[in-house]
Amino acid sequence: MIRTDVFFLYLVVMAGVTYLIRMLPLVLCRKKIENRFIRSFLYYVPYAVLSAMTIPAIFYSTGCLLSAILGLACAVILSLLEKKLLTVAIGACGTVFIVEYVMTFFG
Repeated sequence: MIRTDVFFLYLVVMAGVTYLIRMLPLVLCRKKIENRFIRSFLYYVPYAVLSAMTIPAIFYSTGCLLSAILGLACAVILSLLEKKLLTVAIGACGTVFIVEYVMTFFG
């Protein structure tokens, strides 16, 4: 069990680091960014970070790799068909559920 004083020290350090990460861009970049390369780079950063966090979780969150791959494929196909987010999520989860259910009979 962690001591209370150590816990609060860690908490203060984490809060300070989080605050600095959010505050520094506001202080250092006061005027509008004119460079097209930097603007396009900053535009795609949230998508890249979300993909980097989501894709590994997809492959490790199911019982087997095959169901994860088929669920991801279903999600990609539904999103390319411009279906809504809830439809894509339900389709991917349903695909994983069905594949893992079928695999219980064959595996």
